[in-house]
Amino acid sequence: MNENSTDNIVIPQSPFKVLILHNIPVLPLDHPDADSEHEVIETVEIIENALAEHGVRFERFGLAKDLGPLIQRLNSDPPDVVFNMFEGFADFTETEVYLAGLLEWMKIPFTGSKSQALAVGRNKALAKAVLQSYGVSTPGFFWVNNADVPENNLGWPVIVKPATQDASIGVDQGSVVTTQNDLVERVKLLLKNYGPPVLVEQFIDGRELTAAVIEDPEIIVLAPSEIHFTIRNKGLWPIISYDAKWKPDSVEFEGTPYEYPAKLTPELLEKVKDTVKRAYLALGIRDYGRIDMRVSSDDTIYVIEVNPNPDLHIVTGLAISLDSANQTYGVFLENLVTRAWKRGP
Repeated sequence: MNENSTDNIVIPQSPFKVLILHNIPVLPLDHPDADSEHEVIETVEIIENALAEHGVRFERFGLAKDLGPLIQRLNSDPPDVVFNMFEGFADFTETEVYLAGLLEWMKIPFTGSKSQALAVGRNKALAKAVLQSYGVSTPGFFWVNNADVPENNLGWPVIVKPATQDASIGVDQGSVVTTQNDLVERVKLLLKNYGPPVLVEQFIDGRELTAAVIEDPEIIVLAPSEIHFTIRNKGLWPIISYDAKWKPDSVEFEGTPYEYPAKLTPELLEKVKDTVKRAYLALGIRDYGRIDMRVSSDDTIYVIEVNPNPDLHIVTGLAISLDSANQTYGVFLENLVTRAWKRGP
């Protein structure tokens, strides 16, 4: 027998059992926003493999819009901890918050942020108001609930986004506008496609950085990444559009490469980490999160988005930057469910 063989190695089993809870996608594959929603299935499979390698016992539960089977499952065989991968249904995004509230109501421990942080984080306009109240810099903004669009007093250009969508849904090259007429037309389009509110935000033309945060158990800001906008050379706006994030064959995907770790001066790196930590705390995020920023030419840092429960796919920024905290992907996931189990409901 080969002395170096690992065939007989026994991986210790966790003392608790995990229920991996995720949404069953509702959008057809030919829907323009389907890629972002359907990715959750692939991510769950990756998480399952990583947890299995670390001896974590788990089951998977895909949630459809009928809550009955889930409630029956939770009552009949309560899990020790829920790994919350539920992102809300694409045509009913508020359900992400409702699911976390249900687990809180039933006193079932779960990973990630609580319902309050999810409710604030999913509303970009509300999140920015909270950031401002905590003294965290964010671009000037206003939001619109109907087609009566006020005069823009932020200066041009501005970027227009659905306020309650994530994953760059509703963001494309037409999102950046330079006239009042174009602003009105863009707002009308987003109201029709995604409903109110619509966020109108000062466009900061600078470096784009993103940094993830984990707790182990103290808050750790992982090394930031930078998005480079070579699409400028093609006359395109330097933004992370839906195509740039989800369409590998697109010009915008190819024209927005990221660099990890970002090349920052020690002074700027410290400013970034401080900003990220303050934004994370301001929104009350738990376990892990991601903060997206723009840095102007004078090194002013503007938080443009705060993400509770960001994407955990193994190729995303959070997973890639775990090495800066001397963690592997599998260890991070094992620690995540262990902390949720230990803290209880």
